[in-house]
Order: sequence, then structure tokens, then C-alpha cells
Amino acid sequence: MAEKSGALRLFFAATSAVAVRPKLWVVALSTFCRMSRSRWWRQGPFLPLPAEDFLHFRMVTMYGSDGSMEKDRQTKDIVAWLEWCRMWRSVKL
Repeated sequence: MAEKSGALRLFFAATSAVAVRPKLWVVALSTFCRMSRSRWWRQGPFLPLPAEDFLHFRMVTMYGSDGSMEKDRQTKDIVAWLEWCRMWRSVKL
């Protein structure tokens, strides 16, 4: 369960950050579904969380070193990234 704590923390940080921003709900939900591990319902904690190796890779490539970051920064980064995704989707190519 120790390995899952990173994914759970990210899940709760993202949920709380997005809950108060209705304009990000659609992009957050679609992104969340794409990042979820395959057959997430077969093993605990029975949440559609990203695979631990994928999450670790994303955290290391974003934050460097071991991928750790402060919770305050993490929440700001989640919101900024989702806002970028939302704007990128609205661009007509």
C-alpha cells in the first residue's frame, strides 16, 4: 500500500483542485480516464488510478530527481496543466 500512497495523494490533490473549478471538470475527467491503469477494478484500492510506474515516470520527468514535490506546488501544477489542456483542445488547427 505504500506504493499506492503517491497515486492516492495525487488523486485527492487533483480532485480537490478541480472540484472548485467547474470549467476544468470535463478536461479533468477525460484526462483522468486516459491515465487510469487497465482493469483498475480488479485490484485495490478499486479506484481508476494511474499505474505506479507511469506516475513515477511522469513525476520524475516533471520535477526531476526522485519526482517529489510540495503539495502546494503540485496543486498549482495540476490546475495549470489542465487549463493548458483545455485551451489546447479549443485551438482550431
